[in-house]
Amino acid sequence: MTKEDPVRAFLALTPDDMLDAVETLGIPCDGRFLVLNSYENRVYRVGVEEGPPVVTKFYRPERWTDESILEEHRFTRELEDQEIPVVAPLRAADGRTLHHSGPFRFSLYPYQGGRAMEPDNPQHLEMLGRFIGRIHAVGSRTPYRHRPAIDVDSFLREPGVFLVTEGHIPPHLERRWTASLDMLCDIAEDAIARVGHLSRIRLHGDMHHGNILWTDQGPHIVDFDDARTGPAIQDLWMFLSGDGDYLEARLQDLLRGYDLFHDFNHAEIRLVEVMRTLRLVYHAGWLASRWRDPAFPRAFPWFDTGRYWEQLMGDLDDQALRMQAAFA
Repeated sequence: MTKEDPVRAFLALTPDDMLDAVETLGIPCDGRFLVLNSYENRVYRVGVEEGPPVVTKFYRPERWTDESILEEHRFTRELEDQEIPVVAPLRAADGRTLHHSGPFRFSLYPYQGGRAMEPDNPQHLEMLGRFIGRIHAVGSRTPYRHRPAIDVDSFLREPGVFLVTEGHIPPHLERRWTASLDMLCDIAEDAIARVGHLSRIRLHGDMHHGNILWTDQGPHIVDFDDARTGPAIQDLWMFLSGDGDYLEARLQDLLRGYDLFHDFNHAEIRLVEVMRTLRLVYHAGWLASRWRDPAFPRAFPWFDTGRYWEQLMGDLDDQALRMQAAFA
């Protein structure tokens, strides 16, 4: 391995590399650290002498440019300035939030504890809805300039084709997969067109239960690493599960808080199953794109098995019907 090769260095990142990088900022580490749950990046809680611990995130190379990372940092700090409970990056003495050490890029965050939110708790959902509404009110002021959009091409068509070209689809399923992908793209694009005008705002982009840390004071929203431009429903739909009355009740819990701070286009509700479909294919493509990272086969041993692809294709068949049913 050569230190000049960022990809190989990232895959071989050691605790010593991590601690040495943090100490280049003049932060004396006490040698204690804990690996935190993250597959895309390398994230650690680091003990600091005579101070609270910090969280350090080492960015996977060749994913985001420095400009796009800094744009995410500016957005979270803009939200923090509005007293929205996000966990924003710490500034160094010179004001920087993105740091370089050899081949590594990293940032530091305050350590924030918390517990899982209660997804069936109407009060939790209403409070969370208020903060998502406030995030979107800020996010609608100006666009991202360096971050991509959530759309059918980047979340459905491109990862779907990538899975074929990289040989992840079993040969006996390739024809069915390709036909299904074309059909899903057509249905999703038609659904979006039928909704009409969509909000295109700065989003968290990956708002789900795992990125909400609940405390006695309420939620803290973490990990804006997937921040993108897109419709508001993207930051809401992952809290909506089930069917019929149950899903509608959860939606109303969220919107009761959301609508206090930002106008929600209720036509976007019909895109919940479109967004769910996009995520299913995008997630499969993401796993395939990271499969050479040794951490992924260990963490996702079921990926690339015949059973997985049969199940996914069955789920996508169901999603085609669900997307169409939203407009029936």
